[in-house]
Amino acid sequence: MKNSNEKKSIRISKVFTFAAIIVSALVVLGALFPDQFGSISGTVSAWVTDYFGWYYMILTTIIVFFCVFLILSPIGKLKLGKPTDEPEFNTISWLTMLFSAGMGIGLVFYGASEPMSHFVAPPTADPETEAAILESMRSTFLHYGIHPWAVYGVVALGLAYAQFRKGEPGLLSKTLRPVFGNRVDGPLGIVIDVLAVFATIIGVAVSLGVGALQINGGLNYLFDVPNNTFVQGIIIAVVTVLFMISAWSGLSKGIQYLSNLNMGLAAILFAILIIIGPTMLILNIMTSSTGSYLQNFLFSSFDVAPLNEQKSTWMADWTIYYWGWWMSWSPFVGIFIARISRGRTVREFVMAVLFVPTIVSILWFSVFGVTGIDIGQTVPEILGMAPETQLFAIFNELPLGSVLSIVAILLVSSFFITSADSATFVLGIQSSFGSLTPPARTKLFWGVALSSIAFILLLAGGETGLNALQSAAIISALPFSVVVILMMISFYRAANYERKYLGLSITPNRKRYEAYKDQSTEEHLKEVDAFIEEEEDETTGI
Repeated sequence: MKNSNEKKSIRISKVFTFAAIIVSALVVLGALFPDQFGSISGTVSAWVTDYFGWYYMILTTIIVFFCVFLILSPIGKLKLGKPTDEPEFNTISWLTMLFSAGMGIGLVFYGASEPMSHFVAPPTADPETEAAILESMRSTFLHYGIHPWAVYGVVALGLAYAQFRKGEPGLLSKTLRPVFGNRVDGPLGIVIDVLAVFATIIGVAVSLGVGALQINGGLNYLFDVPNNTFVQGIIIAVVTVLFMISAWSGLSKGIQYLSNLNMGLAAILFAILIIIGPTMLILNIMTSSTGSYLQNFLFSSFDVAPLNEQKSTWMADWTIYYWGWWMSWSPFVGIFIARISRGRTVREFVMAVLFVPTIVSILWFSVFGVTGIDIGQTVPEILGMAPETQLFAIFNELPLGSVLSIVAILLVSSFFITSADSATFVLGIQSSFGSLTPPARTKLFWGVALSSIAFILLLAGGETGLNALQSAAIISALPFSVVVILMMISFYRAANYERKYLGLSITPNRKRYEAYKDQSTEEHLKEVDAFIEEEEDETTGI
């Protein structure tokens, strides 16, 4: 047992070390040479979007079709876990946690900003016209609707199935065993897991930097607090302490409570704004834009605008960029969603992940986007403001503006904590050989690392530093997209075999299930759990 644990410790050290080296190198380059690093990463990112835009569009749409197929297929009856497993979290908490991890800060940061950006510079319509309003809303629904959640869903589904149904560790590499066999336990698996850790760190660090910018922007607009990296550093430090407390309390307490708080604050902000905002305009445009989104769904899913220069440029900056961005976020969001979804059926899981966040996004962007555009037409200077202050400028033109701004700052802060908390948990899983209960010290280490990266980037280059790292995430999404394709193939191969030859999807029988389980995998997991317990004992001194 001891030798086995030593081997696992070496394996974990390789994944951790390689990811840390890559990320550290990028952060040092970003800190020392922010302009050059931003220029190079931006050039490579632009090359990826220019030459692989068609690939991202086709792949993302295939993922959507695959999810719809699973809903209609008998595979949908399979449970993500043993036949006797029940969900760990109630449905409301489950939905709020997956939504908080999947969108989080971006929902508040871009809630009004993105529709307003498309209104000023639409893909095909004339700027700042009635046609531009409908096109801006339809485009935003596309970017935050079914497509990104399908990408998150297939990654999470493959992980949850491998973990809870097959008894594999919670690592992306292990989901590919039906395709590569035991080769996932060697160098190939290390490469996949390092790529997942890298994408998670980069994506979340950017999100935390964006959150700090918006909190600082709100405080500056409301209370004239200086808008600089010193204040942003203080914000990051305070929030770091808060999410470390949450991380230490565990998944069932910290993240669950914070996610429920997020939805509560979001509901308050949403309800107030729909009442005091242009209510009938919001409802009418939301209805028309939803119809336009559904009507153009297939065309928008495949359209790369090869003969329309205006739209082609717009798509490179927005849609194709988003598809790569969501792909780079999928390891983080997928691992987290998988962890909280034990006991759900495949059909229940896919339907919830696809449709519930899409409906919420449509409602949210309609209220904030239409209100922002309506006020922007009256106060044109708001249309050109930076995203971190734009929302607060909109609130300033409404009754109860100060109340709305304070609630918005609290909401961004809560999303900030939840995203960081979720990320430390996911990184802990990936750094602890897939354990679903990673050591507290591992989570705390990653929490400090994430906050430090976000602050270094802000200190070195502000938004330039964040944009450079965001471009790096887009670049990493290209090779990771191949992993997503293989995950779909692996899941279908294993799940269809189980449904077809074992009949477990219709009549789960305990004896047949036990006979089907890989006993060596169960023994393997016992060894991993023993390893984690030893790590915890070293941490606590027990």
